[in-house]
Amino acid sequence: MLHLLNYFKTWLIVIIAITNLSLTACSQVIENSQATQVPQLVQAILSDPKTFNPVLSSDATSSSVGSMILEGLIKENPITGENEPALAESWEISEDKLSIIFTLKPGLKWSDGHPLTAEDVVFSYNQLYLNEAIPTGARDVIRIGQSGALPKVRKLNDLQVEFTIPEPFAPFLGSTSLSILPAHILKETVEKKDQNGNPVFLSTWSVDTPPEKIVASGAYKLKSYATSQRIVFEKNPNYWQKDEQGNQLPYIQKVIWEIVESTDTSLLQFRSGGLDSMSISPDYFSLLKKEENRGNFTIYNGGPDYGTNFIAFNLNKGTKEGKPLVGVNKSRWFNDVKFRQAISYAIDRQRMVNNIYRGLGEPQTSPISVQSPYYYQGLQGYTYNPDKAKQLLQEAGFQYNNQQELLDADGNRVRFNLNTNAGNKIREAMGSQIKEDLGKIGIKVDFSPIAFNVLVDRLDNSLEWECILLGLTGGNEPNNGANIWFTDGNLHMFNQDKPGIEGRKVADWETEISQLFIKGARELDEAKRKEIYAEIQKKAEYYLPFIYLVNPLALGAVRNNIQPIQYSALGGAFWNLEELKITE
Repeated sequence: MLHLLNYFKTWLIVIIAITNLSLTACSQVIENSQATQVPQLVQAILSDPKTFNPVLSSDATSSSVGSMILEGLIKENPITGENEPALAESWEISEDKLSIIFTLKPGLKWSDGHPLTAEDVVFSYNQLYLNEAIPTGARDVIRIGQSGALPKVRKLNDLQVEFTIPEPFAPFLGSTSLSILPAHILKETVEKKDQNGNPVFLSTWSVDTPPEKIVASGAYKLKSYATSQRIVFEKNPNYWQKDEQGNQLPYIQKVIWEIVESTDTSLLQFRSGGLDSMSISPDYFSLLKKEENRGNFTIYNGGPDYGTNFIAFNLNKGTKEGKPLVGVNKSRWFNDVKFRQAISYAIDRQRMVNNIYRGLGEPQTSPISVQSPYYYQGLQGYTYNPDKAKQLLQEAGFQYNNQQELLDADGNRVRFNLNTNAGNKIREAMGSQIKEDLGKIGIKVDFSPIAFNVLVDRLDNSLEWECILLGLTGGNEPNNGANIWFTDGNLHMFNQDKPGIEGRKVADWETEISQLFIKGARELDEAKRKEIYAEIQKKAEYYLPFIYLVNPLALGAVRNNIQPIQYSALGGAFWNLEELKITE
């Protein structure tokens, strides 16, 4: 799996999508024969992109494409955690912390040769990210204060842009890392409206767009895309970065992302030499560790992964076209905090760690990454305790029949659907264990892995789901997850607000967490910020909108002829791809 995290975007759902795609040996041979000795890197991804427009992307593949071809003003170094220059050469923060002036690198160009200037920066923010007519998750993490105000962005000259905010905002600098897009190509698409009155931009840079029409500022540009087969990137001839000898980067001329049907297929391709790297799931670790020398690769350990794994119940009490999103009885169960706590106590996480993750992980307790400086170590977690689970259920009015089946107060059998994305062996194994664990406390779980596209549609559109097993990416800055916790955030999946939904109710604790996120972003004192995010983590642990499961180790295998690798859980192996070389 590709380890290129998009530092410039909001947290996105990491649905490790396994779609029904095929990879033929013939197509692999054809692509390799065309390489003609050009240094190239071959990796595997598990799903097709849904768009090439990074402003609109909501899936991991689309986001990763964006990070390959576009850059922001700054970027986060995943090794140090520090913000570093990208398109910006430097920046100056005012004494009151309410203004940042960025100075762009001189001579920047888009891949089509057009100058990249402050005009592109102002366009990207004012007409895209800050434009309420453009549905982008980026807006949630740059909203400021109680009012949800957005930064003001203005051009000072061709190389300088000023960002100003109305009140202190601790993630201010980090929020300016969003990808910059080309005004000379896209400005017209924002101004022009389609037949429904929406900006044409919403259908621009789709997966059907010819690659040559998508311009880049990053080290690579899009060369080709074949549905269900591969995405190919080639070196951007106008990329700004050079090495110490003045040679233009990147060194690797071509990057190929093969779209494969499963992680098992990725394993076969990697072992046969068809892939240069792969993310290592726990069930592959022992096998690959024995083959390091023979296969000429190294397995890197980045420590605890930054992402989360969880199950979540649909807490939305609303209706759509007069029909409840969740059945009345089930909605009542799901919205009972004792029910959710009982579920958490009934899941044997250590068994998951031992059997499914082969000991390569730890039980997970927090929405904030373990490696983040804001992670609160005082969380108690939910140690496996089925007796405690039964006690909580009975306190909540549930009861057991003679067959030890759990019934609610009205005598209804407690039974619900659990879905995850089909084809992910780890998730499928976790779902099967959850079904078994909850069966021990009398709950019938109908576990059904479903197609990725169907799952996303239920989460984003119909909202007709009961319980899901998924994951989210993470990072060092907690505010990057604000769109998950704001009550109107576009990733507030457990109680989503969508057009056409009536009767949605927001719990007091949801509002409290949302307010704490605002407070945490406003606080500039680091010690006080940590206290605020500790309180968020404690509330999340108690109310359990997400029931966290296991935090695995971030492991990746990379061929030894690709150097120098600086592996990290946050950036994987290729966060500095433009600086890597392929040696003989």
